[in-house]
Amino acid sequence: MKPQIYHNPRCSKSRQTLQLLEAKNVEVEIIEYLQTPPDAATLDRILTQLNIEPRQLMRTRESEYLELGLDNPSLDRVSLINAMVKTPKLIERPIVVTDKGIAIGRPPENILKVL
Repeated sequence: MKPQIYHNPRCSKSRQTLQLLEAKNVEVEIIEYLQTPPDAATLDRILTQLNIEPRQLMRTRESEYLELGLDNPSLDRVSLINAMVKTPKLIERPIVVTDKGIAIGRPPENILKVL
């Protein structure tokens, strides 16, 4: 599998992570997830492999998080994942997926463990 980066070119951490991948001569598939959001099954797989819950992959400071009532503790995993699919701006970035694993590039050096 070719490594993938869920990337937002407007995000400095995402750009730094992509630069790090390029510096390591890693050819990646760039997925601009705001235009092509991952589906629910992909997000569920990412969360499972990262061993985290949906809110840990969400940008909880985005206005949409509160506007959509996603701070409600009674919301289940499926509801939160579906919210990220519908509003991909809520997904933390960048996410790098390789055969060795998945890492969130915050800080960008986190991805080194999956290269």
